[in-house]
Amino acid sequence: MNDTNAAARFDEFRALHRSGAPLVLPNAWDHASAAALVAAGFRAVGTTSLGVAAAAGKPDATGDTRAETLALARGLSRLDAFVSVDIEGGFAHDPAEVGALAAELAALGVVGVNLEDGRPDGSLTELDHQCAVIRAVKATAPALFLNARADTYWLAGPGGTEETEARVLAYQEAGADGVFVPALQEPTVISALVSTLQVPLNVLYSPAGPAVPELARLGVRRVSTGSLLFRSALHAAVSTARSVAAGTPPATEGLPGYAEAAALADAFTDAGRGGPGA
Repeated sequence: MNDTNAAARFDEFRALHRSGAPLVLPNAWDHASAAALVAAGFRAVGTTSLGVAAAAGKPDATGDTRAETLALARGLSRLDAFVSVDIEGGFAHDPAEVGALAAELAALGVVGVNLEDGRPDGSLTELDHQCAVIRAVKATAPALFLNARADTYWLAGPGGTEETEARVLAYQEAGADGVFVPALQEPTVISALVSTLQVPLNVLYSPAGPAVPELARLGVRRVSTGSLLFRSALHAAVSTARSVAAGTPPATEGLPGYAEAAALADAFTDAGRGGPGA
């Protein structure tokens, strides 16, 4: 892919974050789930760190899945889709190392990353340090859409509206292209936060929270599914196994056939997008 085409892809992904019509970003955990989502018509897909870690037999959010995340990103970059990768806290403490990872992902064709400020011990990364990490990412991969996640509602401890606003505004000032506040569901708080920001606000979809049309009305420009799809797949697998064991017919409506599932691998051939570097 030449520099002009690469720049156009970054710009096109950025333009998908629209007021009134937010980008619904489903999060995949492996090659098959990503390919199935693209085949279903989703123009952009993200990854879920929980799904990637669980599939590798590792705990989530501990910074232990750098290799798995890179390997998945390398494969997903061959899809005819925009790919945003969850890199947890960057898999490193040194801002320069996180910046180098971002540059490597951008070189693969990844158009965005999700970078969180929550730490494995349940605390939040010191604000100045997180801003330094954001600046390092934007210095090494300026075109990459950096979605800066504030875990102020996600983790126990310091949080709430004031802490959230202080953090997302600081991340915006540091160069983040968007900010993400998972577990934020209160419409009045969402609307107020949107009004303070110049960059897109991303929220995590929750069955207990506002639906996408309401989030669009509130000004949200990106809605992620997070680990919901992965957890739904686990639930469906166990439910099907239990039905078989109980001698009752499992739900099979819409279930892909063997050939359809096997064909998902075709999305990763050189013909999928002209091959790496096309």
